Amino acid sequence: MITKDLVIVGAGPAGMSAAVAAWDEGVRDILLIERSDRAGGILMQCIHNGFGLHRFKEELSGPEYAHRYEEMVIERKIECITEACVVDIDSEKVLTVMSAKDGLIKIKAKAVILAMGCRERPRGALNIPGERPAGIYSAGCAQQLVNIRGYMPGRRVVILGSGDIGLIMARRMTLEGAKVEAVCELMPYSGGLTRNIVQCLNDFDIPLRLSHTVVEVHGKKRVEGVSIAPVDENMKPILSKKEYIECDTLLLSCGLIPENELSKKAGINLDAITGGATVDQDRQTEKDGIFACGNVLHVHDLVDYVSEEADIAGRAAAKYLKGELKDEIDVVVDKKDGVRYTVPQRISRRCDVDVYFRVGKVFKNAFIEVRDENDNVLYSRKMTRLVPGEMGKVRVKKEMLENGNITLAVKEA
Repeated sequence: MITKDLVIVGAGPAGMSAAVAAWDEGVRDILLIERSDRAGGILMQCIHNGFGLHRFKEELSGPEYAHRYEEMVIERKIECITEACVVDIDSEKVLTVMSAKDGLIKIKAKAVILAMGCRERPRGALNIPGERPAGIYSAGCAQQLVNIRGYMPGRRVVILGSGDIGLIMARRMTLEGAKVEAVCELMPYSGGLTRNIVQCLNDFDIPLRLSHTVVEVHGKKRVEGVSIAPVDENMKPILSKKEYIECDTLLLSCGLIPENELSKKAGINLDAITGGATVDQDRQTEKDGIFACGNVLHVHDLVDYVSEEADIAGRAAAKYLKGELKDEIDVVVDKKDGVRYTVPQRISRRCDVDVYFRVGKVFKNAFIEVRDENDNVLYSRKMTRLVPGEMGKVRVKKEMLENGNITLAVKEA
């Protein structure tokens, strides 16, 4: 059995950022494990720009952003094995790895950082009636076909879901000569960033059909069209108002799911809303010495925020290995009145903490509040706009924690 001080599962932006942060804090025995044939993760197929504005103060493509961190990993001589898949991890931090080069490997780690990223919600989870013809893809699969393999999935496209990948692929397919007939969104608001709605849809006159969904796929061998319909306040399709759109391709952009099968095997508690682990301010899970960061913890808007969070996990893992991580987590962060989730879910009174959150609907000119256990307002900030597609952040001062647990809530003006 191989022994390592720190093992990081996943060498995407989260894994590499965490490795660099841990190295800079003095950890030298680090192993990155990546299932693909090279580091970089999903960024390698994201050839559009818009990455790195916060992290590097310049606009980069996905591969350029990944390359910056790959260079940092190489410069520090951090060990990274590729084409290796972690198939099991237990609560004692023993990892079972299948490697294309070395076969089955057992690794005993003193600390583990989970950075496996997320996956797309498949068609099977959407209950769309109809046949199973060719021409139905997840937006991420279509992105790989176009950007990496050089194939066009189709020429007349309908996209279901207005997440960022779907919005970006609407623009990408248009630039490659396809006609995007419509982007349909079940909710009354888009799930993507405002800038992507403007740059990917509005700039190309692509219609966004809010409160609409696909109710039937037509065609047997190949998609010939889809029927869409508006939904009522209970999200039920109004079939009397359905309409037919001729197309040869349906792209699904209906949400991302953190890849937490390994977390479950390790006995880690998962948050019912995020689908990721419940963590403290150091991104340590409830299992001693196992940390989580990036999209495996909760789905982020920007890769810059993934790196920011991975820095926290990497530095904390280094402190854990040096015996400097204090176990003082004694405050629960709850949510109510429009706040859908928070990360972290548990914090310490010892210092100020940035708490990230998402809301469950669109708010305009509302206040984000931090309240104590008696519902007294400890902090309030007016926000001109809060939307589910964009993550918010509140700095919780240690003085706010003197009386115990806190709650994040939205107060409408």
